[in-house]
Amino acid sequence: MTKPFPVPFPFPPLAALLTLFLLLPTSAAVAQGVEADAWRANDDIRPSLRTPYHALRTHLYFLQPDSYDADKAAQAFMHPELTPGEARDFAIRMKQVFDGRGYYIDLDKAPNDPNHIDSLHQEPVYTPTRFLPEIYLAKRGDRWLYSMESIRQIDRLHREVFPFGPDLLINLMPTVGQYTFVGLYLWQHLGILLIILLSFLIHKLLTFLLSRLLYRGAARIGYDRMVRPYLLPVAKPLSLFVVFLFILLVFPLLQLPVEMARYFTFAFRAILPLFATLMFYKLVDVFGLYLEKLSSESGSSLDNHVIPIIRKVLRVFVVVVGGLFILQNMQVNITALLAGLSIGGLAIALAAQDTLKNFFGSLMIFIDKPFSVGHWITSGDMDGTVEEIGFRSTRIRTFRNSLIYVPNGRLADSSIDNHGLREFRRFFMHISITYDTPPDLIEVYVEGLRKIVERHPNTRKDFYIVEFNEMADFSLQIMFYIFFAVPTWGEELRARHEVLIEIVRLAEKLGVRFAFPTSTLHMETFPDKSSLTPRYDMSMAEFKQVMESYFAERPGQAKS
Repeated sequence: MTKPFPVPFPFPPLAALLTLFLLLPTSAAVAQGVEADAWRANDDIRPSLRTPYHALRTHLYFLQPDSYDADKAAQAFMHPELTPGEARDFAIRMKQVFDGRGYYIDLDKAPNDPNHIDSLHQEPVYTPTRFLPEIYLAKRGDRWLYSMESIRQIDRLHREVFPFGPDLLINLMPTVGQYTFVGLYLWQHLGILLIILLSFLIHKLLTFLLSRLLYRGAARIGYDRMVRPYLLPVAKPLSLFVVFLFILLVFPLLQLPVEMARYFTFAFRAILPLFATLMFYKLVDVFGLYLEKLSSESGSSLDNHVIPIIRKVLRVFVVVVGGLFILQNMQVNITALLAGLSIGGLAIALAAQDTLKNFFGSLMIFIDKPFSVGHWITSGDMDGTVEEIGFRSTRIRTFRNSLIYVPNGRLADSSIDNHGLREFRRFFMHISITYDTPPDLIEVYVEGLRKIVERHPNTRKDFYIVEFNEMADFSLQIMFYIFFAVPTWGEELRARHEVLIEIVRLAEKLGVRFAFPTSTLHMETFPDKSSLTPRYDMSMAEFKQVMESYFAERPGQAKS
């Protein structure tokens, strides 16, 4: 198994750039050969300004390496207001702008009609390329020339394409650079090598400097440990953005064939917004960490509830905007695209009603805050702890350790019992004791139960109910109604255990017996035995006298 060819540079974009530049001379030679063959198809080409086609052919043909004659090319700029030298300079500069920007002028599309009328402006004008609408040919008399308005724009366009001057690399290279080799001048080969080396050095230097600057800035505000893993992913796309911006500025200086310049310019314009999008995408993570730290300092639940949604919204926004910039730089009609998306968006919205319902349900959960991550909630047959609140659904961990994904639209429309917001956890039961328990023992036992509640460290002391309140079928029942001040279910179970153990121990100590369902068979009479049924042979007045004597012995109870 053969080993792959080692990548010349440690970062893939620069390696791809090197590969393209290494393949460039051969491709450029092929392109120049095809272009020269196309011009040689008409060996009898003469300067002519009869139609837009002839004017463009006169300008471009006589500035080709094999047919170079700047004076003839200048005829397409020869207005009475200009001298021959000025017209020649404008012709050369216009050709350099076309080549530097990679604007290929397709002569086959140029009208070959002397009386051509532009359908949009209804005037005898023609625009060679849609990328430069300010450059157009106009009919003057019986000649087609570059308009004076266009000529006035050439200096500005030339400065934009060649901010360092078009002959900078030629002047930097030795005289031997004027020789040709595989379709390119030797100075162009040396310029390609120089651009690659400078790009690599700029990338390394900027990555180091930017990561250091970002780290120092984060350290000053106390986020150094938090954002350190995200510094290099932010610094690399930013440095590559600067590197490719540098290449885009100096690339026209190579003055490569227009076909090659066209494809390279197209690629660079797509790469620039791509690295900008990657940089802002990574910055979203840093911003999310900043919000988490801010939330932890303020003690709010923002990091559990809101920050994941904010991070996802910002990521989608960055990707959408970055994608639009990439498409715009790739010469895609964004206005028509957005218009089409708006029409298609209506159909998608109708087809995705449930998705939109869940999205707006997420917004309602975000605004109302009925629960947060970590809360124990109950809604219908769903019961568990909230783990994540997303765009479409909320993830809930059940007590069986399974996961339930509940649509947010359903949660927004349903009743939610949030156990996580409870201040106290209720504990209610009936303590059943046997019917043969003496009343005094019941009083003492109830008093002991109250002391158990008072002495436990996790019970609510300002409100509880421990009373003998019911005589059931087979037992006397004491209501035991208390609250635990604990934050979690596990601590609640532990507190219940401790209280119940004390209840059982106190009953054992006092001799109180707990009742359970029993049945008693009662025989009314037996032979030679008296009846068990008591005889009530007192009159009403006598019954009242017994009652009055009972309450006279218990004055406190009578008053109450």
